[in-house]
Amino acid sequence: MLLSRRLLLATPALLATPALAQARPLRVVVPFGAGGLTDVVARILAEHMSGTLGRPMVIDNQGGAGSTIGASTVARAAPDGNTIMVGSVGHAAMKALYASFQFDPVTSFAPVSLVTRQPFVAAVHPAIPVTDLAGFIAWLKSRNGEANFGTAGIGASSHLAAELLRKMAGVAFTVVPYRGTPAAVADLTAGRIDFMIDSQTLLAPLMADNRVRGLAVTSAERSSLLPSLPTIAEAGVPGYDAAAWQAIYAPAGTPAPAIQAISDAAAAALRDAATLRRLNEAGVDAYADNSPEAAARHLSAEVAKWGGLVRELGLRG
Repeated sequence: MLLSRRLLLATPALLATPALAQARPLRVVVPFGAGGLTDVVARILAEHMSGTLGRPMVIDNQGGAGSTIGASTVARAAPDGNTIMVGSVGHAAMKALYASFQFDPVTSFAPVSLVTRQPFVAAVHPAIPVTDLAGFIAWLKSRNGEANFGTAGIGASSHLAAELLRKMAGVAFTVVPYRGTPAAVADLTAGRIDFMIDSQTLLAPLMADNRVRGLAVTSAERSSLLPSLPTIAEAGVPGYDAAAWQAIYAPAGTPAPAIQAISDAAAAALRDAATLRRLNEAGVDAYADNSPEAAARHLSAEVAKWGGLVRELGLRG
């Protein structure tokens, strides 16, 4: 049974509610492995949203292939309001990256809600002889492409952030894809890869323990979680801006009332003080406009930005 194989996200009180316990579960596909930022966001939101919607929400992690495995599952799902996906930046680039991907990131999905965002951190293993971004860029250039960069997958938001740095700073490196962020972080701390650009939530504790060295954040503004780190733009690559974000999608053709109900539940979760505090503790901020229309506008802009970069650099997943 689906509920016996996967994690049911509901509080004991909600599970004890007969109507919720008997309601049809809402399947929440996360196109990444468990433990990454998008997975954490999905689980926190689902705990509150399940009560608003009056139905349990089941997280279904389907990582791999730059999020196209999970995205394909959702695109093929019946548009009946019983399946959604929590996706990230990689969703905007998947069509440009994967010629074999059968669906379109815009037309094959119905945007539901733009929910959270977070800057990444560029971090290196402590054995790398650099202490700032300028030194790191010089070191990368001296390695002639032999430096190893770890990412949750080709086309993942961390990978795209690194490719933007490659283009704008004129550096080279070897991409090492993993099936999830935790595995990449484990290899970074072990020194099996040289650097990552990924979640500040995962990397900040490792920075505090001197297991990795943070150099800069990727967003246009400094992070409230790591205020001492400069942005990549101010540290030597003017104009650089790459932040992670999470949005909820449904299969194209999902009825508007179902989309609106899920969007309203997400907005309610993001207004809840306890839920918002947990998201902030995870290192993410909430978007103010969580409407389907805002999600659609954001997706169109991100497809143009990241899809254009992928095509310009000739990247292929």
